[in-house]
Amino acid sequence: MTHTPYALMNPLTRLLDKPPQEFTREDLIGIIEQKQLERITFHYTALDGKLKELKIPIAHRAQAERILADGERVDGSSLFRGLVDVSVSDLYVVPVYKTAFLNPFDSSSLDFICRYLTHTGQMAPYTLDNILLKAYHRFQAQTGLDLHAMGELEFFLLSNPAHNTYAMAKQRGYHTASPFNKTGDIINEMVRHITQITGAVKYAHSEVGNLHEVRSNLEEIAGKRADQLEIEFLPRPIDEAGDNLVLARWLIRNVAYQHGCVATFTPKLEEGIAGNGLHIHMELRHDGRNVMRDPNGELSTAARQMIGGLSRYAGTLTAFGNTISSAYLRLVPNQEAPTRVCWSESNRSAMIRVPLGWANTSNLARQLNPQQRTDFVEEVGRQTVELRSPDGSAIVHLLLAGIAMSATWGLTHPAEAQQLAEDLHVTGNIFRDKTVLSRLEPLPSSCVASAAELRQQRHLYEADGVFPASMIDYVVRLLEEEDDAEMNHQLADLPADDRLHRTRAIMHKDLHRH
Repeated sequence: MTHTPYALMNPLTRLLDKPPQEFTREDLIGIIEQKQLERITFHYTALDGKLKELKIPIAHRAQAERILADGERVDGSSLFRGLVDVSVSDLYVVPVYKTAFLNPFDSSSLDFICRYLTHTGQMAPYTLDNILLKAYHRFQAQTGLDLHAMGELEFFLLSNPAHNTYAMAKQRGYHTASPFNKTGDIINEMVRHITQITGAVKYAHSEVGNLHEVRSNLEEIAGKRADQLEIEFLPRPIDEAGDNLVLARWLIRNVAYQHGCVATFTPKLEEGIAGNGLHIHMELRHDGRNVMRDPNGELSTAARQMIGGLSRYAGTLTAFGNTISSAYLRLVPNQEAPTRVCWSESNRSAMIRVPLGWANTSNLARQLNPQQRTDFVEEVGRQTVELRSPDGSAIVHLLLAGIAMSATWGLTHPAEAQQLAEDLHVTGNIFRDKTVLSRLEPLPSSCVASAAELRQQRHLYEADGVFPASMIDYVVRLLEEEDDAEMNHQLADLPADDRLHRTRAIMHKDLHRH
């Protein structure tokens, strides 16, 4: 096959003239030899949700073949501390060839995302990526559909204050252009790397939040300017979406570091400033086509069933999507972050939103450009539903695995799921209608409350052995250690200055949790 050489095409696709799904070991060894690369670098997601790496120098072809054929071994008891006994701690990390990429920070390395295998060559059941993969395979087997997902990755870029010309107004950063937004070169670099490696970036823009000067006791961020940015992805199979988001966090942090900046995905940075969400969009596909709308352009039965499933699981999904105390300083009433279980069309106060999806219209540009004579034909469809509760503290693979479990429940319990969707549909701003608000179940208001929900409903995730009991126990412990059951009440009772000081301490204690 011959590819048109777009600038942001994966360089390996261009060199090999084939899509990543067709990469073979021989192809990749040819790249190593052609480009005279010095090493292979393996990446894999550990229990803390961060990307890890193993650098393997390559001195001869036989070594490269062995590494690419069988991977390497790592200490699972260190990567998954508390889940793996030291007496049986060895794991294999084995490369997924289609994830191969040229490392933008190391010109002598060919890099891979890996999966964890046990000593018998089976997928390790307790690793975050394999839990997601198992949840997705279960979804496919029980529904006959495919589940694609994409994330809206919001973060603050913290930099040393520059000149004060063209200062951005507080909370007015949404889609701001230069010279008011001064991060253009850095975000362009981030997007270039993520796009070349994943091919899955939809767009990037400036977000609402900004601070001229961060006030903190942490030297890492004190006195820095903060600009909120967002990189939104394109839908991919949900297991790939998990890897893409974790990889993107790694790339964003590295680009920021090279520019002397700090990137943080922490849910809240300052009172009165927009927090960092991690909204997840989902779409159902059958034979490659989006089936979120019926032939009349209405939301399909399957889509409504998925919404019902998400609503059924909503209180426990916070255990994976909102994992630190500051997450519950973001999930407060009268903001765009949701606090009640409900859904609506194009309504940002709802937990689940059905955004515009070009369902009943097409070729809009022809209205403005009458010289255009040919139509664009959309062959896949673009309608999604959006879960708005998760934030930057999410354990990405577990959150997406939970979403897959909820979608499976919705589609395999059609009557219950459709009734839930009917009961929880709202219109308008729910916070302005006390009658509507009173009938909607609140989301948990703390990590401790999320832990209690997960403990009570753990059977939803342990079905068919998708989530090992040890993983549920781990997440419950992680949340309970935040000890924040009375946080909001305690903050409300403090004098204003003391409350602000305490709130900042909570917000800044986990800048880089996941």
